Amino acid sequence: MSENEHEAKMAHPRMAAGALFFDDADRVLLVEPSYKDYRDIPGGYVEHGESPRQACVREVHEELGIKPHIGRLLVVDWAPNPGEGDKVLYLFDGGRLSADQRQQIALQADELRSYDFHLAEQLAELTIPRLVRRITAGIQARADGLTAYLEQGVSPETGA
Repeated sequence: MSENEHEAKMAHPRMAAGALFFDDADRVLLVEPSYKDYRDIPGGYVEHGESPRQACVREVHEELGIKPHIGRLLVVDWAPNPGEGDKVLYLFDGGRLSADQRQQIALQADELRSYDFHLAEQLAELTIPRLVRRITAGIQARADGLTAYLEQGVSPETGA
């Protein structure tokens, strides 16, 4: 096999990174993008030469106007999309935002309409099923001190 043939078979997934943030009641922060019909987590695509964690820090600052500490990796999710191609999505622990940090949030007006904190039980009403599964896995990974590997929001080991 030639180098070009080998290269053509290699995956070239798009990567995105986001963070889970919590308030004092352990509710998770979701944003309302102006370009989607469901809630999402703060984050976005990884740019050339940028690590997933660096992208998460940059995107959180761009979208929320704050620079909280971004902690450890909670979830990696292989999420192919027929319209957008293969994706690898990274979810980091943004931790608990203090009252002061929450007051400093300044939304990126051209992309986000609003934000709010929600109970895990409310997620299915607010966002797409695959993201609900990813967030739920992230909450569990945070509690257990682990990192979860998912494929389309589902653990290949447990099917959940």
